[in-house]
Amino acid sequence: MAALVIAEHDNHSLKASTLNTVAAALQCAPEVDILVAGSAVDTVAQAAAGIPGVRNIIVVDDLHLVDQLAEPLAAQILSLANGYSHLLAPATANGKNVMPRVAAKLDVAQLSDVIKVDSVDTFGRPIYAGNAIATVQSSDPIKVITVRTTGFDPVAATGGSAAIEEHAFVADLGKSTFVGRELTQTNRPELTSAKIIVSGGRGLGSGEKYAELIMPLADTLHAALGASRAAVDAGYVPNDYQVGQTGKIVAPELYVAVGISGAIQHLAGMKDSKVIVAINKDPEAPIFGVADYGLVADLFTAVPELTKALS
Repeated sequence: MAALVIAEHDNHSLKASTLNTVAAALQCAPEVDILVAGSAVDTVAQAAAGIPGVRNIIVVDDLHLVDQLAEPLAAQILSLANGYSHLLAPATANGKNVMPRVAAKLDVAQLSDVIKVDSVDTFGRPIYAGNAIATVQSSDPIKVITVRTTGFDPVAATGGSAAIEEHAFVADLGKSTFVGRELTQTNRPELTSAKIIVSGGRGLGSGEKYAELIMPLADTLHAALGASRAAVDAGYVPNDYQVGQTGKIVAPELYVAVGISGAIQHLAGMKDSKVIVAINKDPEAPIFGVADYGLVADLFTAVPELTKALS
């Protein structure tokens, strides 16, 4: 019995979410392999081979995989599936895109957003915006799993010596083609893997105030930028800043929530953060219920003072 982890990467570097997924896989099976499917992925394969506890790195290198479309990537996974008891991918946009297709093709039920492995066939996953944990047991011969990365501490990135195997590309039916991609360019840490996140909410009042108050604080802390859904819906920041049940799930070492009341959908995305600091003028704001440190103050005064003190 072995588990196969689908590596998350950009054809140049291995994403940190893969390390969390390997941690989950090691609790599912005694042997773990990693599939690196992409184009010109030698660097990614070498990085994956250094992960401790991994047996083999399976490399499928083909130009058709450069954009990580669900159809060709799923075809590679399906060609290997019968050799594994568990197929795991991070519960990211890519993982959520490809794994349901794999599960459907295998005629099995997908286990989504797993945060706990009780045994080889029993898993925990959040429901009701994280207010309850469902224990799910699967009798399917192959378990198809997406892993909520915040539920597992990442394994080390170095120290392993996995063998690298080249596998032939398996053609898919060609039902989809890549048209284009619009990316937000930033020099800041990636939101889902950042150790420190500063998030702003509707209390800021405008996108200009977000830029004036939140960005300097994030610069001082070398932090990623986040936001509540209310701030995104109001147009203060792009939607890729959104933290929450309908945004990105994060668990940084430090999460600073500024002007965020703490709606349940936002808390579902950040309450696993190691240390939570909240700044809000409303002492009854729900965010204080999960905060380790709370400051009841006018954010327009408190945030500039905090930024100055940290500079």
